[in-house]
Amino acid sequence: MNKQLKIGLPKGSLQETTLKLLKKAGWNFTLSSRALKPYCDDSELEAWLIRAQEMSVYVEQGVFDMGITGKDWIEENESDVVEVCELIYAKSYMRPVRWVLAVPENSTIQSVKDLEGKRISTEVVNITQKYLNKNNVNAHVEFSWGATEVKPGILVDAIVEVTETGSSLRANNLRIVDTVMESSTRLIANKESYQDAWKKKKIDNIARLLQSSILAATRVGLKMNVSNEKLDSLLSVLPAMKKPTISQLTNGSGSAVEIIVEENIVRDFIPLLLENGATDIIEYPLNKVIP
Repeated sequence: MNKQLKIGLPKGSLQETTLKLLKKAGWNFTLSSRALKPYCDDSELEAWLIRAQEMSVYVEQGVFDMGITGKDWIEENESDVVEVCELIYAKSYMRPVRWVLAVPENSTIQSVKDLEGKRISTEVVNITQKYLNKNNVNAHVEFSWGATEVKPGILVDAIVEVTETGSSLRANNLRIVDTVMESSTRLIANKESYQDAWKKKKIDNIARLLQSSILAATRVGLKMNVSNEKLDSLLSVLPAMKKPTISQLTNGSGSAVEIIVEENIVRDFIPLLLENGATDIIEYPLNKVIP
């Protein structure tokens, strides 16, 4: 019988992004619209879809050997797990999210100190309470069951809510007062599972390939030709992760050069390549970049 690793995948806002990232890393998961147990093309993985808010609890208890969740929920649940690696991605953007203190635009609250004696609604009660304690502020913190952004000015004085861009808060006429914490996605493991040699190797391999897929998401490969006379000029302007790959053309008239660059510089970078002798430029996407 094959050994198996039980993995918890986040259900909800992170689900689609996580499954796409795992596919790029090499693991394909198939599920029906109501299924909580996706099929994986790797027989060594048994996967379940669980809300990110609960993930660290189940990993700590050993229900799952590993899982993917946010640093915020590890902190909120005070879970004792191994944080194998950070995975910088969220629902829409490849960057961390923020839990922020927000109030109505017309509120008199300007800083955390103004929360003394006030009411705050949030999903992260423990994180918020620690934030208040750190600032020596006494306020009533209540758990929000949803629709948190409509509560300020009606049911509570302020909220602590998660945001990627702040657009939803602005749409609800809310103003950010302070950042309570920054959070990113983490791959976590049960402590006992991570001491098992086979499971640790499997978990570390998944972590490595997930990180390589995230790295690739913001980069592209560029191939180009250059004459012998222009090679030094071209090399002087090339940004690359380490060193460019250079191959002699079969007719000896020049070289083929290959580099990996940040995708957001390509539009301005290609004219510079042309000015320095590059020809036959090809841009191609990447699935993985393993440093």
